[in-house]
Amino acid sequence: MVTTRAAARNAGGDSQHNPGFAVIPIADNNPSHRTPFVTWTFLVSCVLVFLWQLSLPEEGFRAAVFHFGLVPKALFQAPLGHPDLLIAPVLSLFTSMFLHGGLLHLVGNMLFLYVFANNIEDSMGHGRFIIFYFLCGLAAALTQALMAPGSTIPMVGASGAISGVLGAYLLLHPFAWIKLLMPYLVIFFIWVPAWLMLGAWFAFQLLQSMLSPPDQAGVAFGAHAGGFVAGMVLVVFFKRPGVKLFR
Repeated sequence: MVTTRAAARNAGGDSQHNPGFAVIPIADNNPSHRTPFVTWTFLVSCVLVFLWQLSLPEEGFRAAVFHFGLVPKALFQAPLGHPDLLIAPVLSLFTSMFLHGGLLHLVGNMLFLYVFANNIEDSMGHGRFIIFYFLCGLAAALTQALMAPGSTIPMVGASGAISGVLGAYLLLHPFAWIKLLMPYLVIFFIWVPAWLMLGAWFAFQLLQSMLSPPDQAGVAFGAHAGGFVAGMVLVVFFKRPGVKLFR
């Protein structure tokens, strides 16, 4: 999971995931050869859960984040549950991947998922991709939680798992080209190789994880970095036989 710039006023200062960066990927030149059913299922699920969150009153929105987001202190002190919690904290490792703290948080995550995940699903097959996605999300969440095991700030967002997708993409398709939207003084578009965009993205997450206190609300950079590394490792075992790295 990842902390992000999503609406803390709604989420109560929650720690969120968003693979956000100073640039926004909107497309690649790397077509997939099978329909990405799992990718679309994850995307639609996140959108539907966020619509449910929006249907709640402000206090309900906040409560959903705290009850279904991942709270490190609860995970390590009462992993199987507590009377004050709706679900066991160990289950929040999964539920937190589908919650988001605000519209920008959701849109940013879904853009990254839309651009990069279809090719990874294509390289693994549907079943393997499901397992890969959740394992990356778990690795990301635990990375951030272990950095601040006493934190009571909930973590929400899909970007821990999506960071794993980015790590896999870097090894599978480093020479694909990514179309980026550059939202600076003027909006313009640029194509860059995947290795450059993803390498710079990972370096930024790693640097920020070392500079940002892990027990404060904001972007969970450590989760991004942990998910990315997990994706790079796991893709070797989850890709279909015959699929080569560095294509």
